[in-house]
Amino acid sequence: MADIDPKTNPYRADLAAEYLRGTVDAQRYAPAIPMVVTAGSAPLRRSPQPTSPLDTELQFGERVEVYEDKNGWSWLQSMTDGYVGYAPSASLGERPAAETHSLTALRSYLFPEPDLKTVPRAMLSMTAALTVRDQSGDYCALEGGGWIYARHLAPAGTFESDPVAVAQRFLGTPYLWGGKTSVGLDCSALVQLSLARCGLSAPRDTGMQETVIGKPVEFSGDESVLERGDLVYWPGHVGIWIDADRFIHANATDMMVAIDPLRDVSAYITDATGDAVRSVRRPVLP
Repeated sequence: MADIDPKTNPYRADLAAEYLRGTVDAQRYAPAIPMVVTAGSAPLRRSPQPTSPLDTELQFGERVEVYEDKNGWSWLQSMTDGYVGYAPSASLGERPAAETHSLTALRSYLFPEPDLKTVPRAMLSMTAALTVRDQSGDYCALEGGGWIYARHLAPAGTFESDPVAVAQRFLGTPYLWGGKTSVGLDCSALVQLSLARCGLSAPRDTGMQETVIGKPVEFSGDESVLERGDLVYWPGHVGIWIDADRFIHANATDMMVAIDPLRDVSAYITDATGDAVRSVRRPVLP
């Protein structure tokens, strides 16, 4: 049978997705149950326990396919980046109609009524997928309930053109391993979200990203070859080149999203791990 990555392929020794029958061995195979994230965000964990490591997070409106619902945990695959893991079943619901809008603000509250004085139901983060059914004044009513500020939305398929400008809106956001929201995120999530807001899908992990995003750039330390938006990769780390030695990244040294000189970051990583820049990729936006 094929040797495939369980991070992005739903299979275990006892259970696998039906579409993997004939590709992997499992005791049984299950069809996909389409669902959507109805919480502001949902953790995707390595095992069905609240103390299990956080591999990534799912956004409000993110479409998933569930293969098991057991003891309050759903084993599923994200349709955004293919990631597989366990999310609280209570954070999922039936899929609404097709997405009509996306959240463009860094974060925004979902209110029970079109009134900012009501107690919010949830906080949503950038790239949340929304199905709007009505509008009243400055607020849009969502399919499934709740109201969100209309100026924080853009029609689905409407994108920005500068991933650097998007990334800079996350400045100061705390570093969180596995995080993928405006409340906390890691280095590859910063890249993934910034590119997504500009219409480019990207894998979740650095190792996956640096083999498929855009085109490679020959780099041997001469920063003059870099262009705004280039992605600089080390083993396990990535950041985005801005200009004139300015480089933005979510990192565990500052424990937040920060702008640092690329030379300083590179020297620090080399001193700490012995690793040098492994690759540079130039995204090609749609």
